[in-house]
Amino acid sequence: MSGFADSWRSHLLQTFSGNPDGRPEWVGAIERGTDEGYFGPGSAAWAVHGGMPTLVAGIRALLMQTLHPGAMAGVHDWSRYREDPLGRLAGTIQWLITVTFADTATAIEQSERVKKYHGRVTGTYTDARGAERNYRADDPELLSWVHIVFTDAFLSSHLLWGPPIPGGADRYVSEWAKAGELMGVPRPPTSAAELAGQLDAFRTAGTLKSDERVAETLRFLRNPPLRREMMPAYRVLFAGAVASLEPEYRRMLGLHRSAIGPVPLPAIGATRVALATVGRVLGPRSTSEDAALARIERIRRT
Repeated sequence: MSGFADSWRSHLLQTFSGNPDGRPEWVGAIERGTDEGYFGPGSAAWAVHGGMPTLVAGIRALLMQTLHPGAMAGVHDWSRYREDPLGRLAGTIQWLITVTFADTATAIEQSERVKKYHGRVTGTYTDARGAERNYRADDPELLSWVHIVFTDAFLSSHLLWGPPIPGGADRYVSEWAKAGELMGVPRPPTSAAELAGQLDAFRTAGTLKSDERVAETLRFLRNPPLRREMMPAYRVLFAGAVASLEPEYRRMLGLHRSAIGPVPLPAIGATRVALATVGRVLGPRSTSEDAALARIERIRRT
C-alpha cells in the first residue's frame, strides 16, 4: 500500500506541476522574490488556491469556459490540449500559483508572458446568433469571461468543500480582481454579488451556446489521458464539478448532476471523500506555499 501511495503521489505531482517531486523549476522564482507579493499568509487567495478544492475548480472552470463560443474557438484553434494536455495544465497552474504566491515583480512578469501569447491567438467564430465574428484572446469580452468563470469556479468549489475563507467570499473576489487587472480584464468584479451579476449578464445577453466543439471538449474532459488507477478518483472529481454547476449551465452543457455511470452518485459527498484522500497523499502544504513562506521569512529577517 505504501508503494502504491508513493506511485500515486508521484503521478499526481507530475500531473499538477510537471515534476514528480512537486517542485518545478519556476518555484525557485517564488522563493527568490523581493517582497511579500499581492496577497500573503492569511489572505483569501492563499486559502482558496492552496486548498484541495482547486482540483475540482479547475474542471468546473474548463466546463464553463467552453460555453462562450469565442473562448471555445481559441481553445479549439490554438490550444495543444489534445497533444499535450498535461503540459497545458501545468502552464495554467504555473500562472495561477505564481500570481498567488510570488512577489509582485514575478507575478507581473508571468502575467505579461501569458498576455504576450494571447496577443497571437486570433481567428473567427460563429456567435450564438449565427453571425461570424473575429476574435483575439485579449479581447475585453473574452478576458472578462475567462476571469469570471475562473473566479466563480474556485470560489464555488471552496465554499462547497473547503474550510471557511478568511474574510469570506467578498474578500476572495476582491483580492483576485488584482489577477484580472494584471491580465487586462476591464472592471473585474470585487464582490461575490458583482461576480454573480457579471456571470449572469453573459447568460441573459444570449452570448453563450453549446455546439459540437463544446461536446468534443466535454468528451475529452470526461476521459483525459491519466493513468488507469487515477481514473476512478478523477471521475468522482468530474462528477463533483458537474454537480456544483448551476442547473441552467448543466442543461446547456447537456450534463446531468450525476456524471458517472448508470447508478446515481452522491457527487458532493463522494467528492469530499476523494479530496480528503488526495490531501492525505499530497500532504498539507504545497512546495509553492513553502517557497513563499521561506521568501517572506527571509524578507522579514532583513
